[in-house]
Amino acid sequence: MAVKKGNEMSEYEQARQEKIAKNQQLLQQLQLDAQQTGIGPKSKPKPQQTSGQKRKRPVEKVKKEDAGPRRTSARLQGIVADSEVARQKSEADAEAYREQEKAKRQRVSEDINLVDAVVNGRTWNKAGNWLTAFGPANPGERTFTEQHIKDTSDKELRQLRERMNNLQLWDGAEPNRIKITPERIYSLGFHPNQEKALVFAGDKLGNLGLFDASQTAPQEVKQEADDADEDGDAEDEVEPAISTFKLHTRTISAFQFAPNDANSLYTASYDSSVRKLDLEKGQAIEVYAPEDKAADAAVSGVEISRTDPNMLHFTTLDGAFGIHDLRTPAHETVELLQLSEKKIGGFSLHPAHPHIVATASLDRTMKIWDLRKISGKHDARAPHMVGEHTSKLSVSHANFNSAGQVATASYDDTVKIYDFSSAATWSPGQTLSEEEMEPATIIPHNNQTGRWVTILRAQWQMQPQDGIQRFCIGNMNRFVDVYTSKGQQLAQLGGEGITAVPAVAKLHDSMDWIAAGTASGKLCLWQ
Repeated sequence: MAVKKGNEMSEYEQARQEKIAKNQQLLQQLQLDAQQTGIGPKSKPKPQQTSGQKRKRPVEKVKKEDAGPRRTSARLQGIVADSEVARQKSEADAEAYREQEKAKRQRVSEDINLVDAVVNGRTWNKAGNWLTAFGPANPGERTFTEQHIKDTSDKELRQLRERMNNLQLWDGAEPNRIKITPERIYSLGFHPNQEKALVFAGDKLGNLGLFDASQTAPQEVKQEADDADEDGDAEDEVEPAISTFKLHTRTISAFQFAPNDANSLYTASYDSSVRKLDLEKGQAIEVYAPEDKAADAAVSGVEISRTDPNMLHFTTLDGAFGIHDLRTPAHETVELLQLSEKKIGGFSLHPAHPHIVATASLDRTMKIWDLRKISGKHDARAPHMVGEHTSKLSVSHANFNSAGQVATASYDDTVKIYDFSSAATWSPGQTLSEEEMEPATIIPHNNQTGRWVTILRAQWQMQPQDGIQRFCIGNMNRFVDVYTSKGQQLAQLGGEGITAVPAVAKLHDSMDWIAAGTASGKLCLWQ
């Protein structure tokens, strides 16, 4: 092959150089186009320096706290899909997410001040809190009407039916505007005072809501004053006086005011703890919890003995029944007895004889226990079982009244009432026959709540002023039913603005007030 002399380039080299030049020109043009469309790197403007001009101090960047694991692109990190590295990264991301979710649900053991726990509504005011004033459903289809009342032949029963059925919804606002908790209501009750209706509710995420039916919120009072001269319609837009506090990290399943102290509210939660909320101090302290913070022993019920205010009783979703002395540290339990292999949905102490306990379980049974006789060793320790009754389907709750009767609601679409008024005569170790454990009254009632409605529970009025035992229970047709201990229906309460099933219903201990909560955190109140 002949070699070219001098600096002359071969045809091949010349063509190669021309191609390189064209590629560089094309690349420059692409960069210009990208900058014009805003997708390419922007050229930095030259800094203008002026004599005598002081430099501005650079703004210090605020370091943001790590909010947890973030999603990142494996491709940008150079990780080949379907490789061992990709698999390990996926597992690590999944584990980090699980840990983050677990941390959200882990209980907080420290004391909680209501000032710091406000989720919604008014804040806690120690100088003037709520207690200072006194120290398959067919929505709308009624199953109990005015005609039932007119057809009542018994004079006293008719008068009681008329009185209960005449209860009216709180007129300050429609129920769909009284959002007492952010999430689904699981527990609800009245403060014991008789001067005004104070309703408390616990929701799915551990929030405790409080509704004061005696007043309107401060911001609404100002609004009324501003608008009164213009149209006179300020009263039509009353803002419900609601406050919400974060006391637990998971569902508040039950709560009870201490029988000897109306300022103390005990709350049980699925975060495995029980707290005592002091309404005067505005502080919630942990009174019971497993020593291991990671332990999952969801508490399904709580009750304080009426004869011994230092003894706290509770049940768990694992079927255990616990006894805790409030004078001891929170992690020390006097007794933890396994009463069922399945979930205990609810329990109740006999008001006059608290050594007698009624439990309702997912195993379809309602059982009566006597705490005076506990036998067995270690994990096999259990109180004496007085008797049991088995339903066709699971039993959601068992509730004693002051007369010694137990009301249960079960998924076989019945409310059953059992009579244990002779409990005072029972000796330790006594056992009831199957006949004695049969319900005295069975009331047909639709209890098919499904997934999105809280389980229906029959709840007694503890101290009825007229001496007639009665209980209330939510109705899937968006009402609340009221019955006597004999199974006679007294009322079916409803009204405008009830847009969901008022599943969690409760009577005031002594007043003819009824409150009920829905799956959306809304409250209905009849007075």
